[in-house]
Parts: sequence; C-alpha cells; structure tokens
Amino acid sequence: MTKYLSIPFASVIAVLLLFYFPLQSTYEQQDQMAYNLSYNAVTNFVDSVRNKGYISPMMYNDFTRELGATNNLFEIKMEHKSKRYNPIYKDPTDEATFMGTAEVYYDAVYQETILATLFPDNGVSDFDPSRKYYLKEGDFFTVTVRNTNTTKAKLLSDFLTNGSSVDPTRIDIPYGGIINNEDY
Repeated sequence: MTKYLSIPFASVIAVLLLFYFPLQSTYEQQDQMAYNLSYNAVTNFVDSVRNKGYISPMMYNDFTRELGATNNLFEIKMEHKSKRYNPIYKDPTDEATFMGTAEVYYDAVYQETILATLFPDNGVSDFDPSRKYYLKEGDFFTVTVRNTNTTKAKLLSDFLTNGSSVDPTRIDIPYGGIINNEDY
C-alpha cells in the first residue's frame, strides 16, 4: 500500500522541485528588480524636487514613466508640509502681551492639489511657470509609492499556501525630506 502512495507523492515533489520553485525564484527576482527600479525612481524624483524647490509636469511625467517601466500599477501619494509659527499672546488683541513663545504647526498640501497645479484644465503649455508647484526652503516633501496589482510571485505564493491576495503590496516605498533649495 505504501508503494502506491509513494509514487504520487514523489511525483508531486518532483513537479515542485523541477518547475514550481525555479519559477517562484524567477518571479521573486523580478519583484526585487521592480522594487529597485521603483526605489530609484522615487529617490531621484524626491531628491530632484528637494534640490530644485519645485515640481514641473515633465518631472512628474518622467517619474511616472520610470515607475511604469516595472510593469506594475502604483498608488502614488505626495505630501508637502510647510512649517508655520503661531505666536502666543496672553491677550490676542494686544501685541504687548506676547508670551515669548510660538506654536509650531504644519500646513499640509496633498496629491490632489499638487496635481491640479501641474495639470490644470486650461490648456496652458507644459513649460508655463504657472504649471510648476513651488516649495520653499525648509518645507518637507514626501512621496509614498505602493503597488496595487498582484505580482506573479505573490500569485504563486498564494497558490502554494492557499492564501488570498487581500493585500497585494510587494512594493511600498516612503521617501522624503527637507527642501534644500529654491531654484526658480
């Protein structure tokens, strides 16, 4: 009886060793290369924005084109934070009651507003300065990129483990920093 069970078991093991694992390894390498390309695209874009102090439509299009070269779909989130100071007064109507301190807070601008500046519905040329989104020295700029599609490596992994791709994220890259320059 064990002789008959060992043949199918050996066949399953042979199929796994000959086909599945090499294929899984290849797809894992593709995911790693996609991650590396995505990471380079994000860091180049953010560092360019930090050094120039603005985002132009061409910079954003080049960034999305580099991400598209990975053959993945991405959710991109951009955030711009400006530091603001709010002086504290004992009586807000009397400047003489200044307490000598200030509250620090951040005004945040998100993806929708930035993209509305870069790509308005008015037909203005890509080279028009009104289509640039400007940041100030000392502001914070961050970009987060996450893949939204299920990669082949994730599909094979789910097949073997009988899992489900509820969260297909294999690439999740947050990157940002302080604006170093205002190059208008």
